[in-house]
Amino acid sequence: MLELRHLETLTAIREGGSLVEAAERLHVTQSALSHQLRDLEDRLGLQLLNRRTRPLRFTTAGLRLLGLADEVLPRLRTAERELRRLAAGQTGRLHLAIECHSCFQWLMPALDVFRSQWPDVALDLSAGFSFAPIPALVRGDLDLVITSDPVPMDAVSYIPLFRYELVLAVARDSALAARRHLAPDDLADQTLITYPVERARLDIFTAFLDPAGVEPAAQRTAELTPMMAQLVASGRGVAALPNWALTEYLDQGLLKAVPLGAEGVWRTLYAAVRVEEQHAPYLQDFLAVARELCFRDLSGIRMPRGQGA
Repeated sequence: MLELRHLETLTAIREGGSLVEAAERLHVTQSALSHQLRDLEDRLGLQLLNRRTRPLRFTTAGLRLLGLADEVLPRLRTAERELRRLAAGQTGRLHLAIECHSCFQWLMPALDVFRSQWPDVALDLSAGFSFAPIPALVRGDLDLVITSDPVPMDAVSYIPLFRYELVLAVARDSALAARRHLAPDDLADQTLITYPVERARLDIFTAFLDPAGVEPAAQRTAELTPMMAQLVASGRGVAALPNWALTEYLDQGLLKAVPLGAEGVWRTLYAAVRVEEQHAPYLQDFLAVARELCFRDLSGIRMPRGQGA
């Protein structure tokens, strides 16, 4: 009576908080998802969701099935990965570099999981190519690059991981903190804190300030996200960062995050790999682990366009 897709549906509803978000995660229409849920409830003769509450709440029966899903689905994914290793061999190399300093929050847990599942794959996270990683990828010095700035090249395939919103981190007592969203001119009298990378790779300039012909009053750099957050909290500037990278600082009440523009500035994070190696089983497995952990642990991210978003 119960099928794996039913457990996956209930898990997606819990993680998404709504039928709309769950449908996006499962790559189905909302009506198809609602029909599947009703069909399951009819089979069981039990109501699984209280649809009168916002957000949706699970009934006792629904919570019982979620408990089952939490037991079964991880074991199934582990078995699938083990079978792929058996079919494809267990050796290889995965040398990575990142272009986004804030990626460590989700990347390190993903690497830990991957290392336990592919113990014979040589794994390395390189800092030596941090500011010019794509040429190193093409040369073969690297095997995967995490980037939000894809440069079209015949030798490189860009695999979308997730979409995120670029927001402006401001001090809690800043006049900007009360704004619903910001215009480029609002940054004209601000000190902008950025990572120490070239201007052409900073989304705050390329996607927001440069099109409007606006310059900040000053610019300073900081190597690490926590350092940037502390500078912002102490009123020494503002910083444009991914929404998910600010979650812990927002929860602690250290600063505020304000959208850039009425529609927001949304970017996509990609995994860049060499075209001839994009289907390597261990590489595909790493991407699956990374996506799974991202959508489990990060707040405010969306599926890439064309994949349910």
